[in-house]
Amino acid sequence: MIGISKLYCGTVEPSDALRYGRHSKQLPSHLLQFSSDKKPVVVWNATRRCNLKCVHCYAHATDEASQQELSTDEGKLLLDDFAQFGVPVVLFSGGEPLVRKDLVELADYAVKLGMRAVISTNGTLITRSVAQTLKDVGLSYVGISLDGMKEVNDRFRGVRGAFDKAMAGIENCQQAGIKVGLRFTINRMNADEIPAIFDLLEDRDIPRVCFYHLVYAGRGSDLVKEDLSHEETRRVVDLIIDRTQSLHERGKPKEVLTVDNHADGPYVYLRLLEEGSPRAQEVLELLKMNEGNNSGRGIGCVSWDGEVHPDQFWRHYSFGNVRERPFSEIWTDSSDPLMARLKDKKQYVTGRCATCQWLNVCAGNFRVRAEAATSDLWAPDPACYLTDEEIAQTI
Repeated sequence: MIGISKLYCGTVEPSDALRYGRHSKQLPSHLLQFSSDKKPVVVWNATRRCNLKCVHCYAHATDEASQQELSTDEGKLLLDDFAQFGVPVVLFSGGEPLVRKDLVELADYAVKLGMRAVISTNGTLITRSVAQTLKDVGLSYVGISLDGMKEVNDRFRGVRGAFDKAMAGIENCQQAGIKVGLRFTINRMNADEIPAIFDLLEDRDIPRVCFYHLVYAGRGSDLVKEDLSHEETRRVVDLIIDRTQSLHERGKPKEVLTVDNHADGPYVYLRLLEEGSPRAQEVLELLKMNEGNNSGRGIGCVSWDGEVHPDQFWRHYSFGNVRERPFSEIWTDSSDPLMARLKDKKQYVTGRCATCQWLNVCAGNFRVRAEAATSDLWAPDPACYLTDEEIAQTI
């Protein structure tokens, strides 16, 4: 996760994270990525069921719930373990998490245990009453997925009217006083929608947006041919930076992040260097604190059936099941060879990744994408768009 507004526009300084000792429990949510202990943020795919049919769904969600879903009681035991282990944030996802009748009960339970609870949702089920209930239980954030404006979004979502319902969900969250933001997965079929997304942020006073690079997982594996080329990616990242900067210069700052391609970090730094920005060295310091991709370390995933994965995209590999052992025990068990390597994967990457000058700020990028593209999880991530000259540059 690369904070474009934090890095390029200077909304965060290295001293901000250092002031809290860089400990997950003490850091505010907007600084959590700079923690030194890297207690995992856990994505809990609480259900496989979804009311939409998104073409890029990493979870292969369906319109029926899995019979293997963790029960309410099992979910509370899971949350108890998260809290005792020091998990700072639990992200309820799916499928569509709001189709679970006990979602509010589980979120309330997580908050009362001292964790920050957030949800990733398509937004279509957030009525006024649902939004108010989520506010009442202390939900920290609602991330609503949009993949373009009405026509493009509904085509991606596979259901006509999904855009209008999502927009209503956003408005209902705002009226209830819940922080709400957008989630957008970039590919060739919707990259032209990015300017309209920025317009939407401004027009609807939406404070946050996360732009996700495409990961080849779930139904997203069928969209590999729709991934951007390296040059197209560079143009898109430049566009995101430019539009973010424009908002800040006009006194309408937004929190803008890119996700799932840690080449964005060095790219922002190199752009600042080229522009002669005095912030360049501070940005490099923040990137080193961020430490790049944290699959299997700073981010983890529990599936609806209790299986524990390195991240929410890496669903074909399980470290174990929380019905058999607590998450905390599974997560710290380095007898699993993949878990052991992911704790310090920089020494195992190969090819241009192994000799890259940015390895300490990228950590080899997305291993699951490398595996999907090459069948070798330690091969270079094919989505890295930095040139050979850029990765040879000395920090």
